[in-house]
Amino acid sequence: MDEMQAEKELEARYYQPVFTRDLKIVRGKGAKVWDAQGNEYIDCVAGIAVASTGHCHPAVVEAICRQAGELIHCSNLYYVPHQLELAQKLSEITGLGKVFLTNSGTESTEAAIKLAKVRTGRKRFVAFTHGFHGRSTGALAVTYKPAIREPFNPLEPGCTFVEYGDLDALRRAVDGDTAGVFVEPIQGEAGVIIPPEGFLAGVREICDDAGALLIDDEVQTGMGRTGKWLAIQHEGVKPDIVTLAKGIGSGFPMGALVTREGLEFRAGEHGSTFAGGPVASAAALATIRVIEGILPTVIPKGERFRNGLSDFSPRVRGLMMGITIGQRCPEVQKRCAARGVLINCAADGNIRLVPPLVIREDEIDAAIEVIHEALS
Repeated sequence: MDEMQAEKELEARYYQPVFTRDLKIVRGKGAKVWDAQGNEYIDCVAGIAVASTGHCHPAVVEAICRQAGELIHCSNLYYVPHQLELAQKLSEITGLGKVFLTNSGTESTEAAIKLAKVRTGRKRFVAFTHGFHGRSTGALAVTYKPAIREPFNPLEPGCTFVEYGDLDALRRAVDGDTAGVFVEPIQGEAGVIIPPEGFLAGVREICDDAGALLIDDEVQTGMGRTGKWLAIQHEGVKPDIVTLAKGIGSGFPMGALVTREGLEFRAGEHGSTFAGGPVASAAALATIRVIEGILPTVIPKGERFRNGLSDFSPRVRGLMMGITIGQRCPEVQKRCAARGVLINCAADGNIRLVPPLVIREDEIDAAIEVIHEALS
């Protein structure tokens, strides 16, 4: 019995899988990973936009190991090493006020729902078709995909969905009962869908008119993924609430809720045992320091991908790219993997490319060659 077959049998007997899997990754460095058989891959998935600084960046590894050797956990009953320094840094790079640390993007969404409800006194939300904000019951209520949402109905809070990019529909949906509008500045799970210019500014205006909060989901688009700390910053729009996760800790589980000044939880309204722990905070701080050094390179790298794949009309914002190819997507994904490049099929037949921000130009060129051939 080969190793992969043994893995599948153990999974069938003991594990509840999330995805169908055919590859076991055992090692990573920079923008490359290796499987159990020693095969090398250029990783254009990055753990679904998580390995922002690449796999096992030395600065992040050192920060994690050093902190793990001193203190792993003490709970939020006490001051936590690195936690307040991280909060200050997140406030600075987002241009917002206060920070609440979480363990994941879904937890950040849940915190945003609670905060919007308690501060506005309203109970309903508006979100967009094809949007994704998490799988716990509250986050699922504002996530569009019927296949993953409807089996768990009825869900709370109540949510109205409108077409992504349609400001007229949004204006009709947002009213005096709307606590907040959840929006992704780029829809990642939908296949890297970039909204029309002016859309996010229009969402801001509609929220202001109705007294609703603009909740900016930057779980996938944030932390430098698009060439700015937040994707919404490309439009010069300032949200009320930002949710972060994925790339914030280079793979260490971590998330954050960042809010404008004056919009925050009061003591006892929300809490977490593990969130913002010493190791997670150390990993996030190290990640931010690395991204600060490479942020100016993100947009040029994305343009290199755009130029190399221009035959296929890619949608590109920094190192977040999508290409619509329809039902061929799983086949193209397998072809690329066979030639040493990992890509991801998102919704509706869209390739999603979200490589580590540290990917080198020669690795980009090698990935382009393989993807181009597979698509051709």
